[in-house]
Order: sequence, then C-alpha cells, then structure tokens
Amino acid sequence: MRGARSWVAVGVVGGALVALPFVGLPAFYESFLYLLLHAIVLATSWNVLSGYSGYFSFGHGAFFGVGVYTTAALAGKLGWPFPWTLPLAALAAAVLGVALGAVVFRVRALRGELFALLTLAITFVLSTIALNTVDGGPGIQVMVDMPKIAPTPSGVLYLLMLAAAALTLWTAHAIYHSRFGTGLFAIRDDEDVAEVMGVPTYRFKLAAFAVSCALAGLAGGIHAIFVSYVTVAETFSIALAVNVVLMSALGGTRHWLGPAVGAVAITVLLYAFTSGDAAVAGRALSGLILIVVIVAMPEGILGQMLKRFRKREIAPVRAGRPDDAPRVARKSSGEPLLAVRGVTKAFKGVQALAGVDLEVRRGEILGLVGPNGSGKSTLINVVSGHYASDSGSLVFEGAELVGRPAHRIARSGIARTYQIPRPFAHLTVLQNVALPPMFGQVTMDRASAEAQAWRWLEFTHLAGKAGRYPAELNLHQRKFLELARALASRPRLLFLDEVLSGLTPTEMDEAIKLVRAIRDQGATIVFVEHVMRAVMELTDRVVVLTYGRAIAAGTPREVMRDPQVIHAYLGTAYA
Repeated sequence: MRGARSWVAVGVVGGALVALPFVGLPAFYESFLYLLLHAIVLATSWNVLSGYSGYFSFGHGAFFGVGVYTTAALAGKLGWPFPWTLPLAALAAAVLGVALGAVVFRVRALRGELFALLTLAITFVLSTIALNTVDGGPGIQVMVDMPKIAPTPSGVLYLLMLAAAALTLWTAHAIYHSRFGTGLFAIRDDEDVAEVMGVPTYRFKLAAFAVSCALAGLAGGIHAIFVSYVTVAETFSIALAVNVVLMSALGGTRHWLGPAVGAVAITVLLYAFTSGDAAVAGRALSGLILIVVIVAMPEGILGQMLKRFRKREIAPVRAGRPDDAPRVARKSSGEPLLAVRGVTKAFKGVQALAGVDLEVRRGEILGLVGPNGSGKSTLINVVSGHYASDSGSLVFEGAELVGRPAHRIARSGIARTYQIPRPFAHLTVLQNVALPPMFGQVTMDRASAEAQAWRWLEFTHLAGKAGRYPAELNLHQRKFLELARALASRPRLLFLDEVLSGLTPTEMDEAIKLVRAIRDQGATIVFVEHVMRAVMELTDRVVVLTYGRAIAAGTPREVMRDPQVIHAYLGTAYA
C-alpha cells in the first residue's frame, strides 16, 4: 500500500514538473530549474561510483567535458541534429571510463587517494587534448535547431534535463536496491573480503564507472546547447568536481537520494549569494559547509535524518529449531575434497608456505594447528584466493583453483571466516549475512537471500541483532556473525580461522556446540585453532604446520604424541 502511494506521489510530482514549460513561466525559472536538475544529474551520477563503491573521483568533470565536446563537435561543427548527439555523448564518456577503469582497477595499489589523484590528472590531460584538437583555442559556438517539445528553447532544455535527471535517479535507485548495489557497498567497506565472499569486484567497479561516466556525458551533451559557447576553461573546471563532491557529501553518499538533496541545497545557496553580489562569500560558505559535514555529519543530511527518525524495518523472526538449520553439504566417504600439493607463498623473502602438502576429506573436520607464524592463516588466504600462490597445486573437487580469482573460488563452494572479524561495517547484521547467498554457488535475489540469512541468524542465535550494525556487537557476537555469513553461502568446504580466540570459557563452550552442530549437518570443515580442548573434541584428523610445512598428520591422539609436534608446538610440559 505504501509503495503504491509512493509511486502515485512520484507520478503527480513528475507530471507537474513536465507541465511547467506549458504554463507560461518566464525563461528565468526554466533556466534555474534546469541548473537544479543539471546539478542533480552530476551529483547522483558521481555517487554511483564514488558513493556506492568508495572509489573517490575528482575527475567527474572530465567525463562531463567529454559529453560537452562530443555534442559541440558533432552538432556545432558538423551540423548533426542535436538529439542524435546525446547517445554518442553518453557513449563516448562511458567508453573513456571503461578504458581507464580496465587498467586502473586491475592495480590494487590504485585505491583511495591515488585513485582520486589519477582521476584529477585525467581532467587536465583531456582538457589539453580538447584545447589542441577539437576546440582549437577560441572555443566552439553551438547554434542548433531545437526539437519542438516545448514552447520555448529554455523549456526544451529544461525538459531534456528533467528526463536526464529522472533517468539518473531511477538508475541510482535501481542499483541501490539491487544485488549490484549490495556488492558495491560491500566493496566500499572491505573490497578484499567482498571478493572472497563471491562479489566480482573488478566487473562491478567497471560497470559502476561506466554508468557514472555515461550519465555525466549525457548531462554534458545537453549542457553544451544550454551554454551555446563551449570553452575548455569553463568545461574542464576543477570547481565542478569540487561542487559535485560537496553536493553528494552534504546530502549523503550512502543513499540513492542523498546527492540530489545536496545538489538542490548547494545550487540554491550559490544562486542566493550570486544574485546578491556575494559570489565569493557563497563559495567560501560552501567550503565551510564541506568541512562541517566531514567533521560533524559524515553521513550527510539524509543519512542523519534516516538514522534519527527511521525505525529499521526487520521481517518477523521465525521460531528457530536446531533440526531446521539448512544442510551445508552431505556426508560421504573419505574421498578427497581438497588436495594441496607443494603450495608455496613468500612475502618479500619471508617464506610463509614452503611446500605444503595436505588433504581434506569430504565430510570430516580437519584440525589445522601449529605455532603462530606457521602459515595456517596464509594457507587459508591462498586457498580462498585472497593471495595467489607462488607455486603448487590446489585441486578442489577435481578442479584446479590456482589462477582463479577469489570470487570464482567462492562460487565453487569454499567459504571462510577471519581470525579478526571483518564484517561490512555499514551493512546491518542481516545484510552482512544476506550478501554471500547473492553471490555464492546459487545466486539469489535480495529477498531470497535475506530469507536464507534469517535461517542462519537463528542458527547462530543472532536473529535478535538482525537490524543492528556490527559495531554494536561484542566480540562473541561478531565471531558468530562471521560464522553465519560463511554458512549462508552454502559452502562445500568451510574454513574456520580461530573462531574461539578471545572468547570467555562460557562463550567458548557455546561456540564448540555450534561447530558440532555444523558438523552434524554434514559440513566439511578445516578447523584452525589453538584451543587444544576444542581440537581434541571436534576434529577427526589433525595436520600440524610449522615454518610453512606440514610435519604431522593423523588422528588427534596420534598427532599429539608425535615427538616433532611436541618439540615444535606443544612443548615438553604438554607431553
């Protein structure tokens, strides 16, 4: 019912906005509304990449400028019909963005401030190219025949930008509520974990960049006609990039509507000061607002309002029963599920893995123990694709894993927890657990993934915390959140990396019961742990690592009596 009312309201407002050019308003109002819509398109399109995925760009003006000069050259110089140039303006900007992203997104080091500086540099490069090729120096005059869709030229431009703004807001809304958007938000919080959870981070970033650039290029194509005389200095202005960032930050980058709110606020503010002959004061105030927002309101106006006034809407919790927990894998005989042969990994001369050989059998709990620095977590990181092995073989269910990206390894049926919990900080507990089912072996839509997440939240006794954020949980609950998130992907092989560390004895007993319940469901588990009581109680076999090599393998009691294990790990007091 509420959704129907919302769409009715949108339809009424949209109809009123479309009707404005036909009621005889002065051209000033049409031009002012055009500028508001222009700001909304630029801020919202910037947010699709930089707000959703966290790849902060100072180069949005470059892609806007590509759209401007595409239309200016085709319509102003070559005489093409103006409307035909708009798809090409969007396409040219998108192609540039994809070409840049295809290179940049493959380099892990180019994140954060380095990505921001690179995009800023692209603005200067493109402005120089445009000045010396298309522009020629004096600029391009763009005089074209306007399509007869409104009584006045200013009305035509207003309607075109209104259509662009509607398309941009619809795109941002659709992405925000989609599997794609969930993946982008996960990338923003922790890209490496998102990849290991099954999110194809490279492809998602490239797609977000393409959408962001295309929308900016479309706005640029329309704007070339609005200004009627295109120059490099005005088009490739760093002020445009700064204003776009300010608008998005002010409104809130983690909500699809936030940048539009900020765009309206900043545009009205700047016009108010400009019309009062205080343009410099207006820009100074804009800078002050940016500082205040960063310090006092990092979530922006809309984010702050939603945080304060909106109650989290959480679906009713089912009555959980231990026997109702979904099965992870079926028990089987002891045939090999994962075979690790001669795997090595070095970090700047430190040999973390020095030819590891081990076998994980289907349906068992394999204990992986050893002193700190023996290579246990490194082995998990290599198998899950977080690190690439230097040499060796990793065969999972008959398929070689070496060379596969982490998201494809996750989709093959391997999941893991982290020794130090790494939840997605800005996703709720429910959203954290719903993410792996969206990208796992059987990809689900958001509704199905959340239904699956509820079952695992009940299984791990976290259903009551579903609407909270990870920062509101204690260590015990964050450990169980890691476990629920890993289980939600329905893995065939589950790596538990010191899930008991840091827990009190009571919490540890609860965790051991939970691991035993997972085993009873038929899971294959690699259990990395220092708590020997848990290792002895839970594991079927144990492999001991030291200095990156496996020195013993067998039943827990056999291994614990091995002289090499006593010397390297347990110590003579244990013996």
